[in-house]
Amino acid sequence: MCFTTEARPPIPAIVGGALDSRELTLTAGDGNRLMAFEARAAEPGGAGIVVLPDVRGLHAYYRELALRFAEAGVDAVAIDYFGRTADTADRGTDFEYAPHVSRTTFAGLSADVAAGAEHLRSSDRPIRSLFTIGFCFGGRLAFVTATLGLDLAGVIGFYGLPLGPGRNDVPAPVDVADRFESPVLGLFGGDDGAIPPSSVATFETALGRAGVEHRIISYPGAPHSFFDRTYEEHAAASADAWQQVLGFIAANTAATAPG
Repeated sequence: MCFTTEARPPIPAIVGGALDSRELTLTAGDGNRLMAFEARAAEPGGAGIVVLPDVRGLHAYYRELALRFAEAGVDAVAIDYFGRTADTADRGTDFEYAPHVSRTTFAGLSADVAAGAEHLRSSDRPIRSLFTIGFCFGGRLAFVTATLGLDLAGVIGFYGLPLGPGRNDVPAPVDVADRFESPVLGLFGGDDGAIPPSSVATFETALGRAGVEHRIISYPGAPHSFFDRTYEEHAAASADAWQQVLGFIAANTAATAPG
């Protein structure tokens, strides 16, 4: 698993930050009904983001992350992956995710991401620029959402496996980099045993050859899943990563058209 069950985003809540949030059930294009959690900014900046979890699905970590995005002015919806196979809505510490992860498909996940994107765009307030962000299993998926024709302003992956086989049939990002239609922000731990520096370098080279706008950052000494408030020794890397995410969103969010 990507994070421990006690992990939470290493982002302090904004004191007095106002936002609206709620649990949702979305319907994908193939008819799948999936759990989601929405957080809307009190002062929206025109950006929206679909949050793609690790292998646990819609864990509390990702609900909290959606709240932190909304406090920063970014409307967010975090989605679950297991509506097609799981009988329970519980994604707590006792949820046995492994059998369900192996039954996910790229087609199904793509439909679920599209449902999240459509939900954000169907709001009564405009989303000028839409992003995806994912972690580990979701990081790999976030990278390849740049190939789905969703008109994304950017994709953000934390320690998503960039090459080689994954847990299902989601293609390796390095193999489809020439089909990316969105800028990329990739964030990796320099001491990630699952993703060595050579893999990160191969991904960056593939993006460069394809002419894809990108920024790839590897934090020296940081392990896989470093973006966790329990990793106090990696607090500086986490703080920088959060600022990189917000900066990437701001830089790629379309300005309001003149009235």
